[in-house]
Amino acid sequence: MTQPLKGKVNYTIQGNIAILEVDNPPVNPLSSGVRAGLSEYIKKANEDDSVQGIILTGAGRSFIAGADISEFGQKPDGPDLHTTLRDIEFSTKPVVAAINGTALGGGLETALVCNYRIGTNNAIVGLPEVNLGLLPGAGGTQRLPRLIGPSAALKMMLAGTPMSAKKALHQGVIDAISENSLIEDAIVFLQDKIGLDSHPKVRDKNEKIIEARGNINVLTEARALAAKTRKGQFAPGQIIACVEAAINEDNFDDGMKKEADYFLECLLHPQREAMIHIFFGERAASKISDVPKDTPLLPINSAGVVGSGTMGGGIAMNFANAGVPVFVLDQDEKNLTQGMSVIERNYQMMVDRGRMLPEQKDAVMNLITPTLRYEDLSEVDIAVEAVYENLALKQEIFKSLDMHINDNAILASNTSGLDIDAIASVTNRPEKVVGTHFFSPANIMRLLEVVKGEVSSNETMATVMSIGKRMGKAAVVSLNAPGFIGNRMLSGYTYQANMLLLEGALPNQIDNALESFGMSMGPFRMMDLVGLDLGWRARKLAELDTPLANKISDALCELERFGQKNGKGFYNYSEGSRAPNPAPENQDIYESISNQNNIVRREISDQEIIDRCILALVNEGAQILAEGVAQRSGDMDIVYINGYGFPIWRGGPMFYANKLGLDKVIKKLNEFSAMDHNFWKPAPLLEKLAAEGQFFGEAPEIEKRDKKLTFKQSKNMGGV
Repeated sequence: MTQPLKGKVNYTIQGNIAILEVDNPPVNPLSSGVRAGLSEYIKKANEDDSVQGIILTGAGRSFIAGADISEFGQKPDGPDLHTTLRDIEFSTKPVVAAINGTALGGGLETALVCNYRIGTNNAIVGLPEVNLGLLPGAGGTQRLPRLIGPSAALKMMLAGTPMSAKKALHQGVIDAISENSLIEDAIVFLQDKIGLDSHPKVRDKNEKIIEARGNINVLTEARALAAKTRKGQFAPGQIIACVEAAINEDNFDDGMKKEADYFLECLLHPQREAMIHIFFGERAASKISDVPKDTPLLPINSAGVVGSGTMGGGIAMNFANAGVPVFVLDQDEKNLTQGMSVIERNYQMMVDRGRMLPEQKDAVMNLITPTLRYEDLSEVDIAVEAVYENLALKQEIFKSLDMHINDNAILASNTSGLDIDAIASVTNRPEKVVGTHFFSPANIMRLLEVVKGEVSSNETMATVMSIGKRMGKAAVVSLNAPGFIGNRMLSGYTYQANMLLLEGALPNQIDNALESFGMSMGPFRMMDLVGLDLGWRARKLAELDTPLANKISDALCELERFGQKNGKGFYNYSEGSRAPNPAPENQDIYESISNQNNIVRREISDQEIIDRCILALVNEGAQILAEGVAQRSGDMDIVYINGYGFPIWRGGPMFYANKLGLDKVIKKLNEFSAMDHNFWKPAPLLEKLAAEGQFFGEAPEIEKRDKKLTFKQSKNMGGV
């Protein structure tokens, strides 16, 4: 039975102009019905003698948001995208794309086959396919270099980030910006073009690509950019190869054939599946499974941040960037002045790098107000506490916030693992208390763990998730449990790294193995960055014995090797540099600690390093899922990619385990159990899924929370 076509195109006539309006809510993807409608109505307009020009636009707030991802790999119903675009491109009457909103991926590629492009001030254009492990496969790699030049086109495609209408006009992607009614302005624009003898086709614009022939710098710079920003990813190299074909092929259609070949390679590559998993995983993570969709949101028109240090300043920038006025409170005037200076420097750095205009910097700085008084926060809609990890201190701050801020305001704690219910208990509004674990630096890192307390209300949770989205964060819900999701998983990862060091591997070998796997930073570089002395000082203060896994790092601290902060830790650091240099003087310490603990050092393979560290994440993730601390397995993948440097092209630790095969994961865990039976005991959920031939994410009923665990009942793996 033939499936009904998805989406439609509305056809109207205004004078001598045919208007084709893509109508496929909510974002107008190029689904089967849209492609069929465009082909049908382009033909109809060309056959109508009263029509002299055609406008292509979108209904609602999107022009065309891109291809329909759900149709990838399937035989298309109706005309395929290339056929539809060819019908538009070879229209006998001029076509103008009236870009009323988002024109991404296939949407921009559709605009590029039109003769002209005009957009509103709010229009956004881009080719983000690289973020899905793909390349622009409908002519984007061939047409965009012809329009704006190969170098600019490569930067745009490799970044995968959208471009504003103003920048698109400056670069030459669009021809004009409408300041009034888009359709009326498009009609006026098109009337001026109707009498011309011919109308430009982007495919015929060869000047810029001919200029690039023989200039090896264009491709060399692109490869360097891809190596820096897209480490380990397959699609960027294919995008560069496509543009190379655009430069060197004399015939446009020959370049299109190469684009099709390279697109197919990306489509069949395992990275594509992993990256699309993350794309949909972020959407799923934004939904709270036990909170109704129609839950009303509380208004967030102003905010307060308590603490003007690194985290507090970064969080304040997030609010300001989202257009929310924010007070920054500190009871130390010197700290407050210094904190505001850091915020100003961060914005100035963005201006200096061309990421922000001076007037934009002034606008966001005007939204940030320093204060020494709790009373100034009395009318804010949300207050975020951002002081260091001390439960008693946080409770004192929450008492003050509860006393001074209106009863409707949400109170949030930026904690990486403390008990949200214990913090909420000192207030008269526990239902409005929530954890907001921003990751450092908070103004840059995308991850936000939103921690649900025992009585956090639906309105509170939905509102905080919403403001996280306004800030551009990848927000993930966690149950209130030690370490939440990310740091609880991380503890097993770092434990294994430390044990591998004790058993014979060296920091640089462990880091190199995991960075080759795709991690953005190895565990010992990370520990040096965070500071080895944090745990050491805490243990000394509490008069606790040093755990076996921490004996080497504590020994380094006794020698005042604290990490990057004083230029020496597991590595040595030159003044003013974060680049790790070998520290051969540590070798005797490693061997001595191993000998003292009766550990015979041995040769350890890179594969064992990878398996032990990554599968420690997987096994703990399965336990977290079974306890209901995380809503779904994909949420943990979002956490690890956006907060801990896990390679996006591997899809996160739980997706990686699925691809490895859960039966193989169990086999490896059992092999490692000979070293440490308690640590490597497989999580019951992992065993169950493997035995039943299932995968993480395939059985939602397994991932449903059966009971609520208190903070103390939940398994405590510690955290960093």
